Amino acid sequence: MNLLDFEWTRLPESYQLSKNSLEVITKPHTDLWQNTYYHFQNDNAPVFQMETDEQYFSFIVKTEFAESHHRFDQCGIVMYLDSENWLKGSIEYENENFQHLGSVVTNHGYSDWATTEIDASIKSMWYRLSRREDDYCIECSLDGKKFQQMRICHMLNGDAKVQFGVYACSPEASSFKAVFTDMQLTDCQWPAHDGQQPDM
Repeated sequence: MNLLDFEWTRLPESYQLSKNSLEVITKPHTDLWQNTYYHFQNDNAPVFQMETDEQYFSFIVKTEFAESHHRFDQCGIVMYLDSENWLKGSIEYENENFQHLGSVVTNHGYSDWATTEIDASIKSMWYRLSRREDDYCIECSLDGKKFQQMRICHMLNGDAKVQFGVYACSPEASSFKAVFTDMQLTDCQWPAHDGQQPDM
């Protein structure tokens, strides 16, 4: 992928961009979240994205976050359409024992959060975001070869041109370095469903 095709929605504290990698230093008190449960709205995380109207594709990236150390430090994959419509997949640091591997889907200003606990020693993760028209799949992998499904979702505003890429943020009083490498844009790796036929 040509990272020169990407643009910042918001700038991080600092960053270094090369032909094959992106290093990001997060700003404290940056996040993406809308309303649900916590009843606050945060929309200031730096997002680095490219745009496409391709209806079927997969985007793959490797994330490394050896320096994450404070509650909610996170980095991962994102499809940010606007402040009220986006999805993300990431690992959020919790404490020295565990982290949350999870995904957030935000439609029309309301976020949800689906998570599972993983060991705090994990400091690298691959993600794959796949699109089939206005449906999306987020997967993760420890080795970049065997991917496991995290989430299938529908994006109410995701049926036309979309933006996708990576993000990193520190919702509390923290900052860390996130590294993104091995970005690939491929044909859709999420196969069509071969089971029950759609309702007529």
